[in-house]
Order: sequence, then C-alpha cells, then structure tokens
Amino acid sequence: MTLTLPRINGLMISAVVETIHAAVGSELAPGAKVMDLTVDLSAVAAQDCPPISLYRIVFRDRAWLRRVAVARGEDAAVGALLAQFSTDPDEPLDGEPTRAVRIMIAGILAQAERWSEDPR
Repeated sequence: MTLTLPRINGLMISAVVETIHAAVGSELAPGAKVMDLTVDLSAVAAQDCPPISLYRIVFRDRAWLRRVAVARGEDAAVGALLAQFSTDPDEPLDGEPTRAVRIMIAGILAQAERWSEDPR
C-alpha cells in the first residue's frame, strides 16, 4: 500500500514535510498521526491572509509503516510517493502496491510563535 501526496487545495502544487510522526517498522492503527505538511500558496495566487496552511495526515487503516520516501523539510510535489505500508511486517515491497492507504487530512491551527517576528 502506498501514501502519495494528495491535492489538499485546488491551487497547491507541492507541500513541505514538517514532521514525520510515525517510525518505520511501527504498526499504525486508525487515528495514528503520520506526518504534518505545510502548503504555501503565496506563489500561486494573491491572498488577503497568510497563504500558508498546516495539515496533518491521519491514518484510517491498520498497517505497518515499511518505508518513508521523503525527509523532514523536503518539498514534495502533488502525487509524489510519501510512504509505503504493508499488512504484514515482513511482506516484500518489491511488487506492485494493491491500493492506496486510507487517510484523513486535518487542518492545524498555527501557533502564534510560528507567525511572530519576535525571536522570543
């Protein structure tokens, strides 16, 4: 099973991987945090508000995280492979994936210090 970067917003072309919560080799259950992403639309369209949004990918399946294909800070294109999963911890990953994993996308409210110019 695979996880690719979904188009969260109709104008987005990529997202930056902020945090990877799940560890390779761990079994994930529904509701598990997988990773946090930042989507910056400032280059795409004029905005009346900060054009940066934070999102969390939340797992809706039960599977083992076998491989993470991106690194923290990496800018991934829509459709790019983010991770591979299997239903068995020892299942080979060399075959064609049977399907995409089921996920939810949650918007994250930015913390004040993220938007502040003050270094405190």
